Amino acid sequence: MSGHSKWATIRRKKGAVDAKRGKIFTKLIREIATAARMGGGDAGANPRLRLAIDKARAANMPKDNIERAILKGTGGGDSEAWEEAVYEGYGPGGTAVYVEALTDNRNRTAGEVRHVFTKFGGNLGGSGCVGHLFERKGSLLFERAGIEPDAILEAALEAGADDVVEGDDQLEVVTGGAEFGAVKRSLEERGFRPSQAALQMRPSLTVRLEGKDAEQMLRLSDALEDLDDVQAVNANFDISEEEMQRLAG
Repeated sequence: MSGHSKWATIRRKKGAVDAKRGKIFTKLIREIATAARMGGGDAGANPRLRLAIDKARAANMPKDNIERAILKGTGGGDSEAWEEAVYEGYGPGGTAVYVEALTDNRNRTAGEVRHVFTKFGGNLGGSGCVGHLFERKGSLLFERAGIEPDAILEAALEAGADDVVEGDDQLEVVTGGAEFGAVKRSLEERGFRPSQAALQMRPSLTVRLEGKDAEQMLRLSDALEDLDDVQAVNANFDISEEEMQRLAG
């Protein structure tokens, strides 16, 4: 599992994410509405919308909220058009950071992102400065309890997955971006239901961070994710799980 994914998992277990449920709902509503606007309101024919709805359900978003977001995206509600934006830069220790956003004001969002980079020891770069270090991949997380690793490995590879990564209490199935939906459906049909499923920009190489650089990088990541317009933060840091646990405490 990538360093950034490990940090997100640790924070979720410690309740840090639950405390921001309202902000999470706001981001999910934007993603659902945008997906519906771009690909239509039928989740069966719109993979991006189906994934957004799955995320919303995993976050316990009420069904009415999901339906209103779809209606908003298809033009049946109050119209707010968000556009996709990407911001690239460098964090402490030379970490590459790739930020995905949905915004209705690019100048405002760019200013907020730049301010956070500067505040936590990084700097916002130009378009393309780190994008070549990342590739769109699918990530399916499964709680390890009750799952036989060999069984899910066999099922995942048969479905077209790239790899299965074993953690202490989780198994991660990694897929290509284009194969994500098919692999997810195939595993679910065989009884393997992921606790989390996402498309991510994953790094091709990582930077090992320790001490102050590690602490500053995690603070930068958290601050970026706190911005209303930011949907996802991807970074190529590698920090030991022991140090992450210490910093999360």
